[in-house]
Amino acid sequence: MSQDLIYMTLALEEAKKCVPTPTAFCVGAVIVLPKGAPGNTTDKDIILSAGYSRELSGNTHAEQCSLDKLVDNTRPPPKSAVIYTTMEPCSERLSGNVPCVDRIIGSGIFKSVKVGVIEPDTFIKNNVGKQKLDAAGIQYVLVSGLEKECLEVATFGH
Repeated sequence: MSQDLIYMTLALEEAKKCVPTPTAFCVGAVIVLPKGAPGNTTDKDIILSAGYSRELSGNTHAEQCSLDKLVDNTRPPPKSAVIYTTMEPCSERLSGNVPCVDRIIGSGIFKSVKVGVIEPDTFIKNNVGKQKLDAAGIQYVLVSGLEKECLEVATFGH
């Protein structure tokens, strides 16, 4: 199994912790500092944080939860981390909260966003997260192999 599938599987396990609701997706995210990346002096990848939708109070999404759980001593240097998320980060929040793609870009720590499945048009039409990440110089990778599982968990309770 590839490293991407290993971390996407971990993100999927996070997503399974979500309390289902018919008005939102169940998403999981894992933040990794790859071996060889600035700030990682070990010979292996380091999992810095993980989270799932609605884990923290305030109608939170998985990417937000995983970012909020980072503490100063685990915050990686700029453009060195990778976030694995079971669903494409949102580019708009109906709740008025900051969209996940804007949080990812604003954190300054990510070189790459690895996605399990593209966000369906269920709640937001035309997610422009990929375009925003491209414009910010952050690599967007659709990880193949777990799309069906990611979508099934995301829509549980719909």
